[in-house]
Amino acid sequence: MFNLFKSNPTKKLEQKHERLLKEAMDLQRKGDIKGYAAKTAEAEKVMDEILAKKQ
Repeated sequence: MFNLFKSNPTKKLEQKHERLLKEAMDLQRKGDIKGYAAKTAEAEKVMDEILAKKQ
C-alpha cells in the first residue's frame, strides 16, 4: 500500500530517453548529422541505465 506514493525511478529516465530521441530526430531533419549521432548516443546511454535498473 505504501508503494503507491513512491516515485518510479525509471519513469523519469524513460521520459528523458523519449525527449532525446525527439531532439535527435529534429536534428536529423535539419541536416545536422553529427548532432543527431551525439543525441542518439546519449539516448542509448540512458536506455542502458533504464535496462540496468530494471534488472
